[in-house]
Amino acid sequence: MARIVMKFGGTSVADMDRIRNVARHVKREVDAGHEVAVVVSAMSGKTNELVAWTRDASPMHDAREYDAVVASGEQVTSGLLALALQNIGINARSWQGWQIPIRTDNAHGAARIMEIDGTELIRRFGEGQVAVIAGFQGLGPDNRIATLGRGGSDTSAVAIAAAVKADRCDIYTDVDGVYTTDPRIEPKAKRLKKIAFEEMLEMASLGAKVLQVRSVELAMVFKVRTFVRSSFVDPDAPGMGDFLNPPGTLICDEDEILEQEVVTGIAYAKDEAQISLRRLADRPGVSAAIFGPLAEAHINVDMIVQNISEDGSKTDMTFTVPSTDVDKALKVLNDSRDKIGFDVIQNESGLVKVSVIGIGMRSHAGVAASAFRALAEKGINIKAITTSEIKISILIDGAYAELAVRTLHSVYGLDKS
Repeated sequence: MARIVMKFGGTSVADMDRIRNVARHVKREVDAGHEVAVVVSAMSGKTNELVAWTRDASPMHDAREYDAVVASGEQVTSGLLALALQNIGINARSWQGWQIPIRTDNAHGAARIMEIDGTELIRRFGEGQVAVIAGFQGLGPDNRIATLGRGGSDTSAVAIAAAVKADRCDIYTDVDGVYTTDPRIEPKAKRLKKIAFEEMLEMASLGAKVLQVRSVELAMVFKVRTFVRSSFVDPDAPGMGDFLNPPGTLICDEDEILEQEVVTGIAYAKDEAQISLRRLADRPGVSAAIFGPLAEAHINVDMIVQNISEDGSKTDMTFTVPSTDVDKALKVLNDSRDKIGFDVIQNESGLVKVSVIGIGMRSHAGVAASAFRALAEKGINIKAITTSEIKISILIDGAYAELAVRTLHSVYGLDKS
């Protein structure tokens, strides 16, 4: 017998037929003798509808009331799934975030989980009860519902798995695992059997949409073995009940991966923009004057490149932001122009960041050179480069995104069995 947390996303619970299908997945694990908690998202499209209603009611809405409205989507799903489970003979009860309780900070709309008391859940496991938990939500220090931001149900599931010391956390979604790259761009992409926490964290933060970044961070910190699985495979298909090796991708500690590839995957993020500040004074405090106001405006900055003039008196600072934040960033920088002291500000949108990821890069030379050579042969110009121990990110024109992904996927042999 094991303890399992199962999470189902919006497309998996989009209507009553799919909710009944989810109930069959849960029943399979209960019948195998496992203790089970289920975390659910709102039905597909429901959160968008609720968000639109809050904006219609008040464009400058109170974040606490926004949370009260949008959290209701998960409440509906948890109740419906509990009913569907009861209808097929499973002892199940729905739980809202505040009932457990899942305690968060006070950042309504983008709260972070601070603590989960799993005592009562564990007691109910002992009684043979399945807990059906509304994801995406918790209880803030003001004793009001606080939501965790988009994709927050993934984070709820991993955090609950850590709190109840689950043997496994299964994230059921509309894909059957984590691939070497987006199969819609490269049909030869392969599903990974295992991927290390660090690699998945880079993949998620650099454009892969399979899991929310925060959920991977928690899984890595608390060593929660996490499977990405498809909810659209028949619940009783061969292998679905295999506890050790179910179909999907296992996200785990790198010590569990015996044969580590040099490169694990290629990720990409569209709609990047580049901002350049020209002829800045090269003095202490300039970087803080630039990036401090941007941080206060909640603008995410990436790929920072600095070039020093020959005489060392001036510098150029180039960095990327999401295209949707360009106008906001330009206003913030122009408002601080006197303090920063730049001559010219330039920007370019429609760029793409393509990233090569793999823990095997730590011990292999020439990985970056192979990427640069392959892109040069395809006539793709590189605008900026950043690297870390297990990642190389390259900024290019958006028109070359698919060609770059396919080229890099091939050059590292990821298209081979």
